[in-house]
Amino acid sequence: MNNTATSGFYKLSLSTLVAVFILIFVGGIVRSTGSGMGCPDWPKCFGSWLPPTSIHDLPTDYKQQYSAYRDKKNKKFVTLLRTLGMAETAAKIEADPAILIEADFNIAKTYVEYANRVVGVIIGLLISFVLLRSVKFLRTHTSIFIAALLAWISVVFTGWFGSIVVSTNLTPWTISVHLGFAFLIVGLLVFTTVKTAQVEQKVNFSATGLLWICMGLLFVQVFLGVQVREVLDRVADALPANRESWISGLGTEFLVHRSFSWIIAIGNGYLVYQLHKNNVARNLWGGLLALTLASILTGTVMAYAAVPAWIQPVHLLLSALNFGLLLWMILVKKQSAVNAAV
Repeated sequence: MNNTATSGFYKLSLSTLVAVFILIFVGGIVRSTGSGMGCPDWPKCFGSWLPPTSIHDLPTDYKQQYSAYRDKKNKKFVTLLRTLGMAETAAKIEADPAILIEADFNIAKTYVEYANRVVGVIIGLLISFVLLRSVKFLRTHTSIFIAALLAWISVVFTGWFGSIVVSTNLTPWTISVHLGFAFLIVGLLVFTTVKTAQVEQKVNFSATGLLWICMGLLFVQVFLGVQVREVLDRVADALPANRESWISGLGTEFLVHRSFSWIIAIGNGYLVYQLHKNNVARNLWGGLLALTLASILTGTVMAYAAVPAWIQPVHLLLSALNFGLLLWMILVKKQSAVNAAV
């Protein structure tokens, strides 16, 4: 692959990947601060491209207006769910009166959510540029174009689905789907970045299966973490002013998630040992070690310090970075094997 031809694309792809990690972190801040309904409509915020600065900028019946707006959108979504054979899910949305409860205007939460949307728009533009620049690889390296196209489609879907997250008043499973697509976009951008990397990296040890095992363990832990977050949402709604009792109300999901972290630590620790033993670049095994330790530390802080809001987005970001790094090593190892065979 011609280095001159791919230099600009590599930098753009890497920059976009970094921006997506920033968006995941900002999204975590939105969730941990309860700012998800800071703007009750989408893509605008209280009917404007710029958010209001005071409740006096809103009509006196703004709650009724936006509740009706979301109800109309939810009815269309319910119809779509039934068309897709998800009648039970659709019925739950219809039967939940809490979905249409409108939050009081809070300027801080409004601007946190608005910042999240601005970052999302920037990501959309960057990935659109990635797609346009990937066209030059259509004939020579088709997989790069396909990955860029899938990333763009995923961003469009995620943007639309973000409106569903808002219209359903942050229904837990919709947040989980939204997060899942964020991880998918990370994976696709890691692929386009590794494929056009300017400096050849090597992951020269034979235990490819160990990388995949650690990736599988991470996915299980993320899935368990999603379940814990969904339960935490319910506990927090029931006991909004009593954070100290949140952890005790989580039940089995939290205990399994906490216990599984030891399996992650052992798996990643052994992988770090193998990478170091085989003289893999220090930034790779050192990064994995740092992410693993930081994930355990932030999880411990959440468990024993009443789930502080500031630590939740950090914990989420660490999981995303761990996923990105493991996938990076898997792809680099595969690329190294291809180059060695040529």
